[in-house]
Amino acid sequence: MEKVQRELKVTAIENGTVIDHIPSNRVFQVIKILDLTDSPEEIFLGVNLESKKLADGKGIIKVSNRYFADHEINKISLVAPSATLIEIRNYEVTLKKKVQIPTTVHAIVKCFNPNCITNHQPITTCFKVIDEIDLKLQCRYCEKITAKNNIVFL
Repeated sequence: MEKVQRELKVTAIENGTVIDHIPSNRVFQVIKILDLTDSPEEIFLGVNLESKKLADGKGIIKVSNRYFADHEINKISLVAPSATLIEIRNYEVTLKKKVQIPTTVHAIVKCFNPNCITNHQPITTCFKVIDEIDLKLQCRYCEKITAKNNIVFL
């Protein structure tokens, strides 16, 4: 019996960013936190793709004509720490890097403690990452710990 080779072909982007190796169950969360639902640019996404690195499959997002700022990359790292960011210019890869969880998180996450001063005063939130594996953030102001499942992005 002849083995049939199957291939998924997605249009290459001329300029923009590819976010690869996103856990499949996190792709739509990445789209939401980057506010891509209202983007005028072309966006290609794939979910539940075969992956050698991720046992449950991976997702990929290609965004034409868009490059992400450090605070956006930090958001991606909190949601999908296995992700790889690839910047494309004139159809050529100009940067490829794995996202990294920062040691501190500024102005991108809300403190889950309703009594925290950051929820009542115009103060920029700041968290220390105290656990990268299970993702736990400690608020600089109230010292409460926000777990991964309680993170709310600003």
